[in-house]
Amino acid sequence: MLSKRIIACLDVDAGRVVKGVSFRDLRDAGDPVELAQRHSAAGADEIVLLDISATRRGRRTALEVVRRAGRELFIPFTVGGGIASLAQAAAVIEAGADKVAVNSAALENPHLIEAIATRFGSQAVVVAVDAKRRRDGSSWDVWSASGSRPTGRDVLAWVREAKERGAGEILLTSMDRDGTKAGFDCELTARVSVAVRIPVIASGGAGGAEHFACVFREGRADAALAASVFHYGLGSIRRLKHLLLEQGIPVRLPC
Repeated sequence: MLSKRIIACLDVDAGRVVKGVSFRDLRDAGDPVELAQRHSAAGADEIVLLDISATRRGRRTALEVVRRAGRELFIPFTVGGGIASLAQAAAVIEAGADKVAVNSAALENPHLIEAIATRFGSQAVVVAVDAKRRRDGSSWDVWSASGSRPTGRDVLAWVREAKERGAGEILLTSMDRDGTKAGFDCELTARVSVAVRIPVIASGGAGGAEHFACVFREGRADAALAASVFHYGLGSIRRLKHLLLEQGIPVRLPC
């Protein structure tokens, strides 16, 4: 079995890392590059930088933050938020990012996935999906604009299309669990993992080691992403990895 990845996410707003509950009530958590370095030293396999207000405010991702991260980080990092064209994706990768995450722009123009994959390869394209369970509990809908706008699209149909268009990974966030520390939505993650044959990154709800173990086993996730559980000292990535190894889940230990 391939090693499972632990990914630290930094939600960036106006150049600062922020965190809230269900995408609301945001509070300052620090400088993105300093936090990224800290997570890297603690054993994070990858870093994701998401400019959560770029799309909503109609601006581009802050490239200076990307350049700073590119100079300081020695693990893969993904950048998302406000990337609406091939030119913008190219600017982010040229600034130092290993991958780009597209969400709202890909929903509006699915050909963007194909364009980035053709230019940089599928391994550089992460399609971020913000999912919210329907009121009747039958499935999940895709939301856009940092989880503020319903699209009416079914999650499973969209991830299949994204994969066919060239997505190399799916970054799947449960809006219902985001920031709650109640655990990942393992049912949602498992359904998406079965639907596509590309890596699925689970996001939303991490609160303890047992939640990571659950999403790797029951959710079939290839990677798990968290933010506040790491930002506020509620858990150590190094300790988390040792606990996962004790449960038979393969991970790469930090040096």
